[in-house]
Amino acid sequence: MSKESLVTLQQAFDERRSVYALGNELPVAPQAIINMAERVLLHTPSAFNSQSSRLVVLFGDEHQKLWDIAEEKLRAAVGDFSGSQQKLDGFRAAAGTVLFYEDRNVTKSLQEQFALYAERFPIWAEQTSAMHQYAMWTELRTLDIGANLQHYNPLVDEDAAAAFAIPDSWELIAQMPFGNIKAPAGEKTYQPVSERMKVLGL
Repeated sequence: MSKESLVTLQQAFDERRSVYALGNELPVAPQAIINMAERVLLHTPSAFNSQSSRLVVLFGDEHQKLWDIAEEKLRAAVGDFSGSQQKLDGFRAAAGTVLFYEDRNVTKSLQEQFALYAERFPIWAEQTSAMHQYAMWTELRTLDIGANLQHYNPLVDEDAAAAFAIPDSWELIAQMPFGNIKAPAGEKTYQPVSERMKVLGL
């Protein structure tokens, strides 16, 4: 991909959407996704600079394994699986999945160090994960790669941990399938900004 074809960060911010029609033909080498995940981990802010977020990037058979686990667990949990099959097949068709975790040991350590804020640290950990999710999602868009965000946790937690050698202290927060965009997202509607924001002092 040439530099001229890259989407700017501002464009990515405006155009990032939930894309469900994904393919497994990435416009970049897998290493570019790995480099991106490393950059997201290094430069996304976290409360008290906790750096509590953990990422697992799955490609190929490992990516397929995750959605096989999700299907097995979902079939056992719901009566009518027909509505879920198409969704899961769509996730399988993608090139890979990013798993977003938070390390509970980091959160526990901060609770012990800063007792005054102890009850807030789990909330801040969730916010930290959300920032990593958004950063990764937007970065993927700069490479013209689509993604969507899923939450099959805690249904898949135990089996995914076993399959991917996840430490006990890591808590699964979200899953992000990604791939080339086979069809764009649908139109998005927006509530008036005037009803959602105030500007004071000018």
